[in-house]
Amino acid sequence: MARKPEAPVLLVRWYEHTKWLLERVDSFPKNQRFIFGTRLADTTLDIMELLIEASYTHHKASLLHRANVKLEQLRWLTRLAKDRKVITPRQYEYSAEQLTECGKMLGGWLRSVKEG
Repeated sequence: MARKPEAPVLLVRWYEHTKWLLERVDSFPKNQRFIFGTRLADTTLDIMELLIEASYTHHKASLLHRANVKLEQLRWLTRLAKDRKVITPRQYEYSAEQLTECGKMLGGWLRSVKEG
């Protein structure tokens, strides 16, 4: 029986951050849930979908590049959510650390695809 290939470490890490972020969005005030919550959730899920697609296709470079752009958008949205006090400074710090780590992993994957 063929073994199912393991998901890339980045995808597993992103999945965990997505769960964490969606839990935060659920606790946003109702008026902010529609402004920031929807945008944060959609962007985070878009990145996860791009990473999944890149994991199982040969056309990785364009997908990873799009995920990288989305990651940068998420950084700015998260920062704006902190400045608007929708998330706490501590939550922002945690998210920023996760986004930086995932960004490094994404950059490494993108470089390996371009070199290969």
